[in-house]
Amino acid sequence: MNKEYSRKIKLLKLWELLKNETDENNPMSTNTIIKRLSDEGIQVDRKILYTDIDILNSYGFEIMVDRSRSNKYYVVDRAFDPHEVRILMDAVHSAGFITEKKSEELITKISALAGSKMGEMLKGNITKYSAVKNLNEGIYYSIDKIVTAKKEGKKIGFFYFDYNEKRERVYRKEKKQYVVNPVATFIDDNQYYLICYDDKHKDLTQYRVDRMDNVTVLDEKIIPNKMAEKGSLAEHKRQLFSMYGGKVEKVSLEISPSLVGMIYDKFGDRARLSKNGDKIRCMVEVQASPMFIAWCCSYGENLKVLQPKSVVDSIKEHLEVMKELYQ
Repeated sequence: MNKEYSRKIKLLKLWELLKNETDENNPMSTNTIIKRLSDEGIQVDRKILYTDIDILNSYGFEIMVDRSRSNKYYVVDRAFDPHEVRILMDAVHSAGFITEKKSEELITKISALAGSKMGEMLKGNITKYSAVKNLNEGIYYSIDKIVTAKKEGKKIGFFYFDYNEKRERVYRKEKKQYVVNPVATFIDDNQYYLICYDDKHKDLTQYRVDRMDNVTVLDEKIIPNKMAEKGSLAEHKRQLFSMYGGKVEKVSLEISPSLVGMIYDKFGDRARLSKNGDKIRCMVEVQASPMFIAWCCSYGENLKVLQPKSVVDSIKEHLEVMKELYQ
């Protein structure tokens, strides 16, 4: 490396090395620092290294030292503490709307906020539970288009689809383009939504971003609407449901075709679906808790539990209790 260039880049490389690869549990010795810089074509002797570290400290780049025969240096002050980084990593890992591939990429980037040593340790300690992950990589491009449209004050157009029992896309409106005024995005029940309004219905509505296809920023300007104000927006976002907690059971269900998308949302590719006349049969593995029983009943005639008998009996018992309640 050119000596003049080496001199100019030296402090930057020294800080980068210590910031990325050291912490209070993993200090780096003087000899190791000199060797690592040398491997990158930057020559520095022991005395100059001490001076360089003093310069960095004087300008606020705090480098700590454990003094011994061979001093060891490390960086503690980071934008995120390890527990904060871990929370972000867990949030990405559990987010169903982020695909498996993108989750790994984001977790790697987030882990770097804690430094390479701590980051690798945090990545290695992530619990690999079976989060149901979305398969639509296009969600990231859709979000980018929505953000751009909001920034430029433009409407967006898109096609919207559901799934059939073969996990094939079935477009609504026979693939006619939706045109809406984007208002906000939000996460609810592990899904990513767009809140918007269209000029025809003059009301807020929401669409799942992973079900939006070919999102396009249009030339039309957003038309202001009072429904988009914060108060109305907060009220619209109030929707949530939950389930599970109990003995694991393999449950056979019979559902209406309209519930196919919901089954994929809840159980992912673990659900096994097949046609049965005008109904859909599916097998799912669930925790058959009171919440699950109530969830089954909430779909009325569109969902029927076939097996096992213990779950069917629990459904009947639940319905009897509800019937008595409303006598």
